[in-house]
Amino acid sequence: MAIHLRSYKPIDAWRLTDIFYNSVHAIDARYYSLQEINAWAQLPIDYLHWRERFDAHSVQVAEIDGEAVGFAAMEPDGYIDWIYTHSDYQRRGVAGALYTWLEQRARAEGLTRLSVHASHVARPFFERQGFVVLAENEVERNGVTLINWLMEKTLA
Repeated sequence: MAIHLRSYKPIDAWRLTDIFYNSVHAIDARYYSLQEINAWAQLPIDYLHWRERFDAHSVQVAEIDGEAVGFAAMEPDGYIDWIYTHSDYQRRGVAGALYTWLEQRARAEGLTRLSVHASHVARPFFERQGFVVLAENEVERNGVTLINWLMEKTLA
């Protein structure tokens, strides 16, 4: 199963939005309650809103057999906006391939650090990549408080 990375195209917006909602709504209940999951990825899905968000970022898309299965984006200062993988393709190297691309891009652009706000689920992934926790955060989404962690990695 080969993972192919490519740049986002506007035609990807619908599929990437579905990947986001799928990955959030597939999170194990021991990490987030249904109320928290619904606040994080609110229904009904606002595809136009997500298309505008994707169009405003430099997004990398991961494909397997020609199907988009994950995506990632990073701000110019090295803040990682998104790394999401469809639940059917998790634990198959998709997020790792996307992260490797982000770090290579950051190094090529001369950045000295990466940062991210990681969820309960994402925190162990980023720790394996060499990130350290700087702070625990409470974020309000749609009237519900969610916990995440500000994490950082210094690039040598």
